[in-house]
Amino acid sequence: MSDDAHHPAFAAGLYTPEQRVRRDATIWTTVQGILAPVQFLVFLISLGLVVRYVSTGEGYGLATASILAKTACLYIIMVTGAIWEKAVFGQYLFAPAFFWEDVVSFGVIALHTLYLFGLLTGAIAPQALMTITLAAYVIYVVNAGQFVWKLRAARLQGAAA
Repeated sequence: MSDDAHHPAFAAGLYTPEQRVRRDATIWTTVQGILAPVQFLVFLISLGLVVRYVSTGEGYGLATASILAKTACLYIIMVTGAIWEKAVFGQYLFAPAFFWEDVVSFGVIALHTLYLFGLLTGAIAPQALMTITLAAYVIYVVNAGQFVWKLRAARLQGAAA
């Protein structure tokens, strides 16, 4: 067993036996398992397009379209993730096992929503919109890391059970 298995976040366990059964039985687990890598792929493409625009000033339209696609993916995965949490933990958001992941997710959503507001109203200049996007993307990477950490914890818990 690795040292990770002795870390308190891993040792406490993410799921009760009943929650594990609900997690494994719900279609929303599969939905999340598909949407997460799709969102990550859209993120990587968008990141490249945003960095290209920021560094060269070219490709604003493509960068904007990619940010809109990433934002759509984010909103979809957040809604389906809330449904998943309800199915597994009995509440739509902020279940204790995923509290901090949800908190950080809301930060990511807030920045994406600020981007949308700025884009749709014209209240925020293109360069500032890209800065907001890059900040959102940094926090998104942190959030994705949180979920990968929890996935690893769940796997270790399952192996120990």
